[in-house]
Amino acid sequence: MENKTKHKIISVDNDSPASELGITAGDFLLSVNGEKIVDIIDYEQLISNENVVMCFEKADTGEEIEAEIEKDENEDIGLNFESSLMSPIRCCKNHCVFCFIDQMPNNTRETLHVKDDDFRLSLIMGNYITLTNIDESEFERILRRRVSPLYISVHATDGEVRKKMMRNPTAVNICERLSKLKEANIRFHCQIVLCPTINDGKILERSLADLKELGADSVAVVPVGLTKHREGLYPLRKLTEKEAQEAINTVEKFKQKGFDVYASDELYIAAGRELPTYEAYDDFPQIENGVGLLRLFEDGFNDELQYVSRKEKTVHIDAVTGVSAGKFMSSLFSKLEKYGIKIHTHILENEFFGNTVTVSGLLCGSDIISAYKNGVFTDSEILIIPCSMLRDGKYFLDGITLETLSETINKRIIPLAASDGSEFVAELFGEVL
Repeated sequence: MENKTKHKIISVDNDSPASELGITAGDFLLSVNGEKIVDIIDYEQLISNENVVMCFEKADTGEEIEAEIEKDENEDIGLNFESSLMSPIRCCKNHCVFCFIDQMPNNTRETLHVKDDDFRLSLIMGNYITLTNIDESEFERILRRRVSPLYISVHATDGEVRKKMMRNPTAVNICERLSKLKEANIRFHCQIVLCPTINDGKILERSLADLKELGADSVAVVPVGLTKHREGLYPLRKLTEKEAQEAINTVEKFKQKGFDVYASDELYIAAGRELPTYEAYDDFPQIENGVGLLRLFEDGFNDELQYVSRKEKTVHIDAVTGVSAGKFMSSLFSKLEKYGIKIHTHILENEFFGNTVTVSGLLCGSDIISAYKNGVFTDSEILIIPCSMLRDGKYFLDGITLETLSETINKRIIPLAASDGSEFVAELFGEVL
């Protein structure tokens, strides 16, 4: 077989079709149905049928063996490989003017500086990609393998504007590629990071009109996030309240036309506008972009309260949140007082990334330590934080560990669900109290 690509097998599931063939750890997969396997996309599609022909190379002898496997449709073969993607992660080749990773201080963990732009992770995990690091042959493979749905960072359908924002000449062909996805019946969701004077106003209106015509499943419009660590980077500023209002007006105009486009919670807060109702977010297709997150949390929070009982004695708890969600969460937490829980909500400015960063999940351990030193907390024994502040359930973005923070501020720190209000209440009553 020409142009072989070997994939090393690290283990084989017991009682699987592969184990029955005598395939063992260390052997190599060479092909499926006569086709070279580039990655997990090829593999998963080619093994989905009931009849599969697989070619292996035995590790001990180098012998190639070919076997026909009969199995149930979509039954797994039982092979496990060195990499879950069966190939390295594809890195970003853009130099976006708004890239948040470029705005990370140098003393943060190395893993936080990795820029992935991998369509496999878009399919598997819902990561947003740009399609700028994919050549035509690879794009044709996406169409052939029917990789759907995809999550695509568009920012502007005007090719020159998009190229300016991404500083990558291959960014100009976005509409052509989205059109081909539409023709292939591949579903896609989009996001637009709104940068004032660059892709707002008429550019935003054109982008939404184009995406509606191209059949995007949904679009999220989110404001650019800026840290204080922008030395030497492209000059950008935050949206003004008026600009945020105008962007929301544009979004809502298209929403009224039946297009599933949504402004993020952060954009509504920047505009000083009331959040839409829970029903306005439909099935919450853009929740990972912070679209409807607060309303979804509120709905679960209120629903779970019917299952809890009042505490005999009032329990005092400290809590921290970012500026964006501060007032909303404080109002929500006040509902717990009739259940014997008094949450003292402390709205913290982000000193580590700068006060232009207002989301709770980007608050750092050093921000909480600073608040402690300034005497903002009560003498309660417990501090609750959203679990989104932590990476691997242990580290804040500035590298401070949960254990170190707890020892420093002399409080038991409990991370609670950040996006599920029902789970938050259940954890609060079940684990904390």
